[in-house]
Amino acid sequence: MSPLTDALAPALVDPVVFLSSYTYRTMLLGTSMVGLTAGALGSYLYLHKQSLVSDVIGHSAIAGVTTAFVTATALLGIAGRSVLVLTIGALIAATAAVLVANGIARASRVGIDAAMAICLALFYGSGVVMLNAISHSSLPERGGIADYVFGSASTLTRADLTAISGFAAAALVITALLWKEFKVLTFDPVLCRTMGLSTRILGPLLLGTVTVAIVIGIKAVGLILMVAFAIMPAAAARQWTRHLWSMIALAGLIGALSAAMGSYLAVSLGSIPTGPIIVLVLSAVLAVSLLAAPRRSLLRRRRAQRALRRRLLAEATCPRQDAGPQPAKGAPTAGRRIR
Repeated sequence: MSPLTDALAPALVDPVVFLSSYTYRTMLLGTSMVGLTAGALGSYLYLHKQSLVSDVIGHSAIAGVTTAFVTATALLGIAGRSVLVLTIGALIAATAAVLVANGIARASRVGIDAAMAICLALFYGSGVVMLNAISHSSLPERGGIADYVFGSASTLTRADLTAISGFAAAALVITALLWKEFKVLTFDPVLCRTMGLSTRILGPLLLGTVTVAIVIGIKAVGLILMVAFAIMPAAAARQWTRHLWSMIALAGLIGALSAAMGSYLAVSLGSIPTGPIIVLVLSAVLAVSLLAAPRRSLLRRRRAQRALRRRLLAEATCPRQDAGPQPAKGAPTAGRRIR
């Protein structure tokens, strides 16, 4: 065994002990559900080349989390740290940020990327200000509200797991019911309108399902790291397949398994946040996919480029055998006008 293996082996927790613990089991199920949903539905963002949207959703949702906490605690008198309440607030804020960015891009000469950057900074800045105000206030349950920004999977409860599962199931069911419509919208919006489908309805609906898939990880992973959950599994799955259904299924599987592996490693290594460990596992899977995928890997492309270069060089340096006899100098050739 290598020194690295010798160092890590004693720290690994027995899988039976890991699964028998209520806290660890809840953490495993919660992060796996988040990875499955975000990985599967993040494929649409990847195919639309809208990876920045996931960044906007993750950062702008902080304003929704803090606003929902203050509203629930100070005005409604209910549990402000409920995942259900905070997810609804994050969903509203994230959707508003994306819609405002699209509105700015349509109504002005500002590009969509710049508009999204503006909304990201605006919503994230306001969320951080409110987060600081909450930490210095006398509101109940204010302690630990920052965990929803960076994630704390070990504090997941059965109620949190129920809320995460409910939102995830709703997003996946909507995607399954509108599978054909979302597929046409993704690959050919013009054909979608020609078929009589309303892109003004399907577009926001697809965005809403993706937003749900991202914001359900506010407590398990944190809003900041959910960007990786939405993009990395899809990018890795794209290297192995060319079909939408298999890409979504593989991305969901990669997200779920990476979340499970990251949760296990976080518990085994101890005092290490779960979210960053899961992101490192996702990064490793993406790196392997980029290097070893049979059709689209970087190594395969490099070999193909070298083979093409050698063939072109051989054709340029070696005379063609089938060229036939060359015409004598000054003799008329086909296509040349004879004067």
